[in-house]
Amino acid sequence: MIKSATTRVAFQGVAGAFSEEAALAFAPEGEAIGFPSFEEAFDATVRGDCDFACLPVENSLAGSINQTYDLLTDSLLTVVAERVVRVHHNLLVLPGTRLQDVRKVYSHTQALQQCQNFIRQHGLEAITDFDTAGAAKLLAERGNAAAAAEADAVAATGNGQGGKTRRSAPDSAAIASKRAAEAYGLEIAAEHIEDLAFNYTRFFVLGHEERAKQPGRGHKTSMVVATHHRPGDLVACLQVFPEHGINMTKLESRPRRDKPWSYLFYIDIEGHVSDPEVAAAMTGLMRRAAYVKYLGSYPAAEPVVVD
Repeated sequence: MIKSATTRVAFQGVAGAFSEEAALAFAPEGEAIGFPSFEEAFDATVRGDCDFACLPVENSLAGSINQTYDLLTDSLLTVVAERVVRVHHNLLVLPGTRLQDVRKVYSHTQALQQCQNFIRQHGLEAITDFDTAGAAKLLAERGNAAAAAEADAVAATGNGQGGKTRRSAPDSAAIASKRAAEAYGLEIAAEHIEDLAFNYTRFFVLGHEERAKQPGRGHKTSMVVATHHRPGDLVACLQVFPEHGINMTKLESRPRRDKPWSYLFYIDIEGHVSDPEVAAAMTGLMRRAAYVKYLGSYPAAEPVVVD
């Protein structure tokens, strides 16, 4: 286990990712550590190499991000906070590249889907990459490699005398954040190219120990529930919340990985488990459901303001 005075927050991706932004919003004085996959970021926190993991769970346009829920279902990590990040997509290019020169655009599949109008309008070929910031990083690396190769070719002809090599105009771009452009020395050829303005991603911050309720803050509680295969069983389970005056803010089903055609239900409610009405509802739910896993009670993110 790595011991450090600096809070270390694991995230999936590389510098410039929206996940990094969420991680640093949670721990402004901490260190955000990128990992290639959700599983590796999660495992680093389980092992104690990192103090927390910050992983996306839901996008306002694309819906739930199921890898995080699947990892949480089988883990002892607890949700200790949530963060909501406004997603602005930008077209990033190598320095000096004009928008009209771009023919191909690389990014994560969700980012490409969220910018379809712009991609069609400019006749671009969309190519899926593993990550938005990762696509920006690879674009910069390819540009640097091409520049070095052309410089070597010029040098081989006698420092450019008698056989100059003309550098070809780059035709590739990446869709990513402004942070990614700054991180990798790219230029923004077009800003805010997402199709819809209402584009936010919700993140869970996961840790080993639940935090106490914060006075003066609204809280949420998250859980995973499985019901018996009986008529009306789901309705009976959900009824515990209105019976105790609790508002449910999310309900979503996911197939169970251990039982064909059986489902788990991911539920968010308002309130903290230490609140008497929430505690009573959880007790009632455990009596009615086949399975309940408590994921955590945590301060709710600030409400989204649409501009």
